Amino acid sequence: AKQGYKVLVFSVDPQASLSDIFERDIYGKGAIEIIPNLFAQEIDADRRIREYQEEIRQKIRDMYGMDEIPDEIESYIRAAAAEPAMEESAIFDQVVDIVVAGEYDYYIYDLVPLGHALYYLSMASVYDEWITKITALREEMREYEEMAARYARDKELQEDLILKELQYIKHRINTSSSILTDRERTAFFFVLVPEEMILIDTQKAAGLFAKYQVPLSGYIVNRVLPDSLMQQPNIPAYLRNRYEMQQKYLAEIKRLFGDQVLAYIPEFERDVTGLPMIERMAEVMFGNGA
Repeated sequence: AKQGYKVLVFSVDPQASLSDIFERDIYGKGAIEIIPNLFAQEIDADRRIREYQEEIRQKIRDMYGMDEIPDEIESYIRAAAAEPAMEESAIFDQVVDIVVAGEYDYYIYDLVPLGHALYYLSMASVYDEWITKITALREEMREYEEMAARYARDKELQEDLILKELQYIKHRINTSSSILTDRERTAFFFVLVPEEMILIDTQKAAGLFAKYQVPLSGYIVNRVLPDSLMQQPNIPAYLRNRYEMQQKYLAEIKRLFGDQVLAYIPEFERDVTGLPMIERMAEVMFGNGA
């Protein structure tokens, strides 16, 4: 942003809070300018789900000429909102809208915890396969219906609307998939701490990223206890043991990832919230030119 690029940072993690990080209330308020050229947005998944539901209702009304949604269909629409994947799907859909709009030079976004992140990345390919099969089925059904003289223009129009909607969904999925896997436009970075289980999970995730051909551009090691800590007198045994443990896994991280590790971020004395602390961390990562 300080170099003149228009940047949007946004979170797709329902548990994370950019409002806390930037110490400003931005939840569900769209893109908010934090400093010149830097905007932040925190997606309101609940509102997006309600918009989803109304979109579905309206499409049913349009496709089938209904004034009111039947009770059994309305019950299904409401029940679907409680599905565990609905929130992730709603946020993912919002992410596509934000990126496709193309209003910023750079988009920086925080994926949800690791398991959900992989769900996001695999969603496009899974949905694409499903939509392709459903579209083929609709086209086949339409051919049979056109052969039956009793189904006239009204029925044909309904089928056209359904196919149009399926093709629209497929286009959005292909667009999002192309963005996620484009090495010229997209870069993913893993943030890990030097602990055994996190290191194991990161290795597994890197393998899955490769499976879905998602570009992985490097690793950032966070919360590293500084060497200067060991020079202090009377250091507590707990901190000494933590430091020695970290040294073991830092060596393993270096062995596994080598020069793919782009930065080591120290354990700060306080949370990284507010612009002064964010700038301080940026200086560690990128130098004084950050």
